[in-house]
Amino acid sequence: MNYKASPKRYSSMKYRRCGKSGVDLPLISLGLWHNFGGRQLNSEAKKMLFYSFDSGITHFDLANNYGPPAGSAEANFGKILSKEFKRYRDELIISSKAGYDMWEGPYGEWGSKKYIIASCDQSLKRMGLDYVDIFYSHRFDPNTPLEETADALELIYKSGKALYIGISSYSSKKTIEMFNILKKRNIKIFIHQPSYSLINRWFEKDLDKNLIKLGIGTIAFSPLAQGMLSDKYLKGIPKASRASDPKSALDKGFITKRNIKIISDLNQIAKKRGQTLSQMALAWVLNNKAVTTALIGASSVKQIKENIESLDNLNFSKSELQEINKKAKEGNINKWARSSSY
Repeated sequence: MNYKASPKRYSSMKYRRCGKSGVDLPLISLGLWHNFGGRQLNSEAKKMLFYSFDSGITHFDLANNYGPPAGSAEANFGKILSKEFKRYRDELIISSKAGYDMWEGPYGEWGSKKYIIASCDQSLKRMGLDYVDIFYSHRFDPNTPLEETADALELIYKSGKALYIGISSYSSKKTIEMFNILKKRNIKIFIHQPSYSLINRWFEKDLDKNLIKLGIGTIAFSPLAQGMLSDKYLKGIPKASRASDPKSALDKGFITKRNIKIISDLNQIAKKRGQTLSQMALAWVLNNKAVTTALIGASSVKQIKENIESLDNLNFSKSELQEINKKAKEGNINKWARSSSY
C-alpha cells in the first residue's frame, strides 16, 4: 500500500506538554494492546494506524507482550515503520514496556535488570528501531529492589535505547521512590501510565497531585474501561463483544447490574452534553490537570474518529462535574490494582 500522510495532519489535533519536559503529546494517543497482533496486520488495523497519524495522533504505545501472540504487535508495527511510516519516524513518539510475562523461565517477567534489558533489546529488534522514544517499567516488582529496576532503566536511557523513561501502574509512594532514585542519577521520569476512568478512580487519591508536583506527565490508559464506557453494555453483554470473549482481558464479571446502572446514568449526562458516553468519558479524563493524554484502543477507524471528536467539547460546567461525581462510582474493575498496592 502506498501511503502518504495527510498534509493537514496537524491542523485540528490538540497537544499538551508532558510534565516538565520539552515534548507535547496529542490529547489522544493510540495503544496497540489489542487488534494489532497475529501473523500480519489486517487491512482495518493498517487503516487505523494511517487514519490516526493523518488526524494528528503522533504517539503509538506498545509493550513487549502485546499481541496475541506476545511480541506480534511490535513486529507488525515494525513492518509499518519500515515502509509506510519510515519517512515520518521523527514525527512519531513510539513507546514500549517490560514487566509482564513474556517468555518462559525465571527471567521472562517482572523487574530484574536481566529481564528488562533483554526485553528492550528484543522490542527494538522486532520494530527495527535503534531507539524508542519512551521505555517503561510496566509494573512494580515487589520482589526486586527498586534500585535494580532503576539500574536497567538507567542503562537503557544512557545507552540511547530510549529518549525518555516512564513507569506504569506504580503507586504514589513507589513513584516518589523511583523518582528520587533516578533523580540522583540525573534521569527524570518523563511519564506515568496509570489506568484511569470514570469508574476506576484510584488515580485521584494522591497520585495525580504528586505527578504534578514532580513534573511528571500522565498518559491515562483504559479511559473507556475497556469499552464499558460506551453504549455497548447498556443492556448487558452483547454476543460480539470483548466481555463475551473468554480470552479477553475484559472480565464479564465486571458487567454487573450496579455498573450497568452507573454507565446508564453517565450516558444520560453525556446526551445532555451532545456527546456519546465514550466522548464524555475521554473529555472527563482529560479534564484532570495531571493528565497529558488519553490512551485509547480501537477495533475500527470509526471508533478512532468518534474518540477524536471528544476533543470538540472538553469543557465542563461546575454543575456537570458535580452531577458526574455523584454518578461516577468505583466499578471495582481495576485489573492492575495489585501493582499499585505497594
